Amino acid sequence: MKKKVLLLTQWFDPEPTFKGLVFAKELVQQGFDVEVVTGFPNYPSGKIYAGYSMKLLQREIIDEVNITRVPLYPSHDSSPLKRVFNYISFALTALFYCLFFAKRADVMYVYHPPLTTGVVAVIVRFFRKVPVVYDVQDMWPDTLRATGMINNERVLNIVGWIANWVYKRVDKIVVLSPGFKRLLIQRQVDENKIDIIPNWCAEKPIKSQGTGVPPAGMPPKEYFKVLFAGNIGKAQSLDVVVQAARNIERQYPHVAFVFLGAGVQLNQLKQKANACKNIYFIPQVPMDRVGEYLNEADVLLVHLKGDPLFEMTIPSKTQAYMAAGKPIIMGVKGDAANIINNAKCGIVIEPEDSTELADAVIHLQSLNNQALNELGKNSFDYYQNELSLEIGVKSFTNIFKDLVDIKDNA
Repeated sequence: MKKKVLLLTQWFDPEPTFKGLVFAKELVQQGFDVEVVTGFPNYPSGKIYAGYSMKLLQREIIDEVNITRVPLYPSHDSSPLKRVFNYISFALTALFYCLFFAKRADVMYVYHPPLTTGVVAVIVRFFRKVPVVYDVQDMWPDTLRATGMINNERVLNIVGWIANWVYKRVDKIVVLSPGFKRLLIQRQVDENKIDIIPNWCAEKPIKSQGTGVPPAGMPPKEYFKVLFAGNIGKAQSLDVVVQAARNIERQYPHVAFVFLGAGVQLNQLKQKANACKNIYFIPQVPMDRVGEYLNEADVLLVHLKGDPLFEMTIPSKTQAYMAAGKPIIMGVKGDAANIINNAKCGIVIEPEDSTELADAVIHLQSLNNQALNELGKNSFDYYQNELSLEIGVKSFTNIFKDLVDIKDNA
């Protein structure tokens, strides 16, 4: 008899996510019966996606994955209050569904953030006696403080207390980096319940070569293209990229900087880049088209603001960039920088340093095609051997099976 996994995540396909449908489908391939409980897609714009409308409940089946969508307050703007309503509304409706309508699961996988999904999981675990695997992608309250979403120390302390309460009550915690594990151990979380499983990416669309025609919005082929793809928010501190573009615009007019994506800082960034002829903005595209843009670029950029928290995180775009087989400029210190150095696939720069970023771009654009291709090959090989979907899902299925065996033998 198939064992059932209840997968709880506020964000799921068609929203951009790397633990979404690809993960669920692979679990089905591994012999699990999977039900996803999620919200109606609205991230990152805060508007319900075309083709969806808010209902009390919506069910769909995609490639044997059962998806249940529950209502929520759609929002993803700069207002902390609206964001809180977004998180709490999903938590309440998801809790109600999981307690009273979801079929009993053998194991529950929970994606964090937001922290409210962890609270839901602990309550469901208590009443329905289902072991919980908690996948920690952001360290709260640290991320809230670092991004400036919440600055009130009393509120941050409460969030920290709730986070620790969740950590102590779930059965397994999965983190994406050694730094996250070290921090949890410092916070008195049992080391034996923490596993490190690096993230992977949606491999099929990322590795797509496209049609051979430059995708819409990209600079002409004769340009050397530096691409940033993803969320454009405060944490990314992308005004540094605008300044780097200004620094080299006159001397290297053939170098273009491209921003692909959306986010709360997009309009502000456009205003800062208004007079720059070497900066291009491309609206967010469906996940199945992202690979076309990555493959058209010459170099891919990862950047976060200089904060100690980000030294222990690995931005999800890192894996996507590596799977695309491109040289990488890494503007993040710590664990993410270690990956680039170990893979020998690019240049690590100091975060928020426009001069270092400009120098890295100047150096890479000076390399011949063979040297650039070698960096790209190193990227791809490291991803395949260390970070791929196959390797990551195998680690998760081992955890799920161990917890199911413990539950069955209890």
